Amino acid sequence: MPSIKAFLLILFLLFIVKLFSQTLPSGPQVVTFFSDTDDTEQPYGLYIPKNYDPQKKYPLVVMLHGAGSNHRLALRRVFGKSNANGENDVEATRYFPAWKDVDYIVASPYARGTMGYQGIAEKDVMDVLADVKKRFNIDEDRTYLTGLSMGGGGSLWIGLTRPDLWAAIAPVCPAPPPGTDDLAPNVLNTPMHFFHGEVDPAVPVAVSRDWVKKLKDLGTNVTYAEYPGVGHNSWENAYADGFIFDWFSKFKRDRFPNQVRLNTRQNQYNKAYWVTIDKLDPGLLATLDVKFSGPNQLDVKATSLGGFTLSLAGHPQFKSGLPLTVSINGAKVKTTPSEKISFLIKEGKWIQGNFEVTANTKRQGAEGPLRAAFSSRHVYVYGTGGNPSEQELTDRRKLAEEAANWSAYRNAFLGRIMFFPRVASDKEVKPSDFESANLILFGTKETNAIIEKYQDRLPVHLNADAKDYGLFYTFPIDGYYVVVNSGLPWWTGYEPAGFRFMPAPLMAIAEYKDFVLFKGTSKNKLAEGYFNNNWQLQDDQKKALLSSAVVTVKP
Repeated sequence: MPSIKAFLLILFLLFIVKLFSQTLPSGPQVVTFFSDTDDTEQPYGLYIPKNYDPQKKYPLVVMLHGAGSNHRLALRRVFGKSNANGENDVEATRYFPAWKDVDYIVASPYARGTMGYQGIAEKDVMDVLADVKKRFNIDEDRTYLTGLSMGGGGSLWIGLTRPDLWAAIAPVCPAPPPGTDDLAPNVLNTPMHFFHGEVDPAVPVAVSRDWVKKLKDLGTNVTYAEYPGVGHNSWENAYADGFIFDWFSKFKRDRFPNQVRLNTRQNQYNKAYWVTIDKLDPGLLATLDVKFSGPNQLDVKATSLGGFTLSLAGHPQFKSGLPLTVSINGAKVKTTPSEKISFLIKEGKWIQGNFEVTANTKRQGAEGPLRAAFSSRHVYVYGTGGNPSEQELTDRRKLAEEAANWSAYRNAFLGRIMFFPRVASDKEVKPSDFESANLILFGTKETNAIIEKYQDRLPVHLNADAKDYGLFYTFPIDGYYVVVNSGLPWWTGYEPAGFRFMPAPLMAIAEYKDFVLFKGTSKNKLAEGYFNNNWQLQDDQKKALLSSAVVTVKP
């Protein structure tokens, strides 16, 4: 017979297990996570299978909704449940119909509504993924990504920037954001399935056809279903009868593929599987292709990058303690074998060695371009300096509010972007803001106290007497971005093109590099570009800025 102490210990352990185990009901529902970008609770749709067993690892499907839709509708769609006859999306949003149980966890992020899946929305998707993994026992080798229309484009962007997270990806009538095409080689080891309606009036069928051809030419495992006579509602066919779950069930992630291809323009997306790019050339597309041609034999092709690291521990083709042969761009490189081995360019040649990151080096979280500062927590700050009149001070505040108005009502279809950043005067910025947020600063060192505070550290200033000019740039200070917008607002004269998922001031940001100086309209650029890898202006960039005679440049 167990002692009373042992019995009480067992009861206590059972209580602890119960306390910290998943207690949500099975079936479809909505839960939230706390977003540190604007201190709000953000919803996502969630499906828990019947008879959920916390001791068992479950596959996960992440489903991204389309434009004009939401997380609740997306959860219905991926289970093949369209609207009832005569039912509109608003009515369908109000309830979850019954559907066939599947042995998957399914999560459908709201991601702020209709804004595409970059920046804040992209971060929300990754936060939802992290939240689900905290709540449930997820099999990370059976994690899948799908989405329709705008969400199909999101599945391409998020899938191709993080190819090693997903066991398979299924874009439905995808509308990908600009720049996604460059990343196609990244999914060499990730099976893809495209779906599209032949007569889609919203996203031309040529989008999927071109993607499928491109991926096949690159050697990707890609399949395609095209539906004759079907328009934009191809998801009704794609997700019918639980097909997507059956297709996903065929695949598990390969953590150590023999060949890895990684294309990227940003340090934020510098890793795939056992390959990491350590140094990028700002503004250029880096390409890295690493392949085991045999045990301890690696062939590497690299362009527009200055360093990379291979983490070989656990790879079946790597034998620790034996010689390692590495060829980079056709030239053999002398190596000392290691489970983690790095290479860099020195005097025009590749050698084994680590790229040294200094405090001023561009890196994750401090690399630009301008839109990076708007992709996480940030505060819009207008200046109170220069003895402004009451009307001038009101105009300054209204300009900052216009930039910060992500949630402006667009129309009944696009609705609002549910993101709510703060607007503050330079006198209202708190110490915690400097420690936790990027600062979007309007004005000059004469009118904004924070620009004045950082004037000796910032690389360029618009002269106080400059009229009809706009200066817009980002710069890292103390672990966060500072954005300076002096003179005309950055969206002056901007005309959106392509898929318009964002208000004009926000869409305009995506088209800028690290800095721009313009006159009269944002179309009339006098100087623009990227700071170098040490956050410095190049000589030709300084010359272009100074030729305007309206800026002061740090020596």
